[in-house]
Amino acid sequence: MITEHAILQITAGHESAFEASIATALPIIISAPGCHRAEVRRQHEDPKTYLLLVEWDSVEAHMAFRASDLFAPWKELTAVFYDQPSQVTHFLPAFVTHQ
Repeated sequence: MITEHAILQITAGHESAFEASIATALPIIISAPGCHRAEVRRQHEDPKTYLLLVEWDSVEAHMAFRASDLFAPWKELTAVFYDQPSQVTHFLPAFVTHQ
């Protein structure tokens, strides 16, 4: 399993509209084959910055989503708010602890 990590910079003043739109968009990405979980977090220090975390079976599953019919509605709901292109990377598990 891998975790997609995307930094989303939202145009100032559009944070509330983005949050409403991402609430509609997250079920789209979660419905994609190979997706296990998705969440969005807002940065405390800069409220225009959001972090998208998505757990995928593999990088290939993520890329298949981007090539699928699901990607267009996802992009339509989210990309309109971006102040700049999102920065996307993938992480593999290294260490996990639980309380």
